[in-house]
Amino acid sequence: MRALVLRGPRVAGVEEVQAPAPGAGQVVVDVHRAGVCGTDVELFTGDMAYYAQGKAAFPLRPGHEWSGVVSAVGAGVGESRLGERVTGETMLGCGACARCRAGHGHVCSHRHEVGILGGWPGALAEKVCVPAASLHRLPDSVDDQAGALVEPGGNAWRAAAAAGAGPGSRVLVWGPGTIGLLTAAFARAAGAEVHVLGLDHRNRELARKLGADRFWTRDEPPDVTFDAIVDCTDDRSIPAAALDLVEPAGRVVHIGLSSAPSLIDTRELVLKEVTAVGLLGGSAGMGPAIEHYAGGLVAPGVLVGATVGLDQAAGVLAGEYEGDQGTKIHIDPRL
Repeated sequence: MRALVLRGPRVAGVEEVQAPAPGAGQVVVDVHRAGVCGTDVELFTGDMAYYAQGKAAFPLRPGHEWSGVVSAVGAGVGESRLGERVTGETMLGCGACARCRAGHGHVCSHRHEVGILGGWPGALAEKVCVPAASLHRLPDSVDDQAGALVEPGGNAWRAAAAAGAGPGSRVLVWGPGTIGLLTAAFARAAGAEVHVLGLDHRNRELARKLGADRFWTRDEPPDVTFDAIVDCTDDRSIPAAALDLVEPAGRVVHIGLSSAPSLIDTRELVLKEVTAVGLLGGSAGMGPAIEHYAGGLVAPGVLVGATVGLDQAAGVLAGEYEGDQGTKIHIDPRL
């Protein structure tokens, strides 16, 4: 089968590789859509911290935002799953340790991350092999495009929930990328007043379409404070800046990662009694994300600027291809 293979920093191409065969408890999925995200770009450029930590190595096959159809099942998986439309979790815990038993497999020290960590081949390919237990079925009302946005949607739903978004709350989403805009959409669906803050006016219209009440920029900053702030940026200065804009007894949710350490004044954290929350992975939010998509409460398709074939994937990672009016480019391996 054909798959995108990263051979070294900025060295990537589509290659013929052996098609996966499902082991016990596993399935093979024919990939219909795969999203390209910032993590994939970091893997492509070699900037991902996992390389330096020895947790990832070239060659690597990326892709962790996907949807498709089950085409083969391994031992212990019922044949009734054949033909099922699905998406799947990125974080695959060992299933045996105390963290996994407590439901925290996404932070299992022995975990694999599909297309990222531990050598598990990803979904920028014609087929991907994953544990059946990691799958989420897609209803007919969630198309392939939306299905490949469930994984970032799971992250975003968790962020909105951690922010306590609901009627009577005012939430600021800092960073209007894919996860930030989806966080705004889930917060709005929960009944919150939602503001979005970006570097400039790009993505203002997308924010409006996804339910944002106000859009601010660093040159035109908010003139109000917020019950909760969600940091979806990679800017090391934002965690400290968020403390200036959050209400006392409010919440700051951190889902973005900067390339350098972020510094905050913990005296301000204490004196304002702010709750700070860190989030990793969307597994726990994928079910709710699917429900929101299926019910029309969140319509994520506006984020996809283009869908191209697998042969264009390396160019997408290199920044040579930009879609129109969206934050996300999807790959359809069938094209």
